[in-house]
Amino acid sequence: MLTKIVIARPLALVAGYAADPSNALHWYVNIDSVHWETTPPLAVGSRATFEAQFLGRWLRYTYEITQFEPLARLVMRTDQGPFPMQTTYTWTGLDDANTLMSLRNQGEPAGFSKITAPAMAKAMRRANTKDLVGLKQLLERRGPDQ
Repeated sequence: MLTKIVIARPLALVAGYAADPSNALHWYVNIDSVHWETTPPLAVGSRATFEAQFLGRWLRYTYEITQFEPLARLVMRTDQGPFPMQTTYTWTGLDDANTLMSLRNQGEPAGFSKITAPAMAKAMRRANTKDLVGLKQLLERRGPDQ
């Protein structure tokens, strides 16, 4: 599932902010806590544990960074919880002031029945859209040098 948004901020600001797991609390609707399992800064092999509520369930899962190209791409994966998945962020500078960000989640529900999978996918798409809109609003409210 792929969600995209244009954020009226430079590539370095958008990618730098979104790639830092500590900032997830500020723009992910369902994330309640983030704990680094490794020492920052972010790099391949870094791990962070997230606690979230999704579809009425509390989830705790640890993402491991499997690919990181600053200003271009971040891929993180978890095999934990009822929904093992891979999340990919990509960033493309459209010009000096605008960035296209995409968020893709891929995975198979393990703790949910296949009957509920379509509803879960729909809920995830809504959540991803809200998350990217929240990120856009947050970053566009910030000053140009922040």
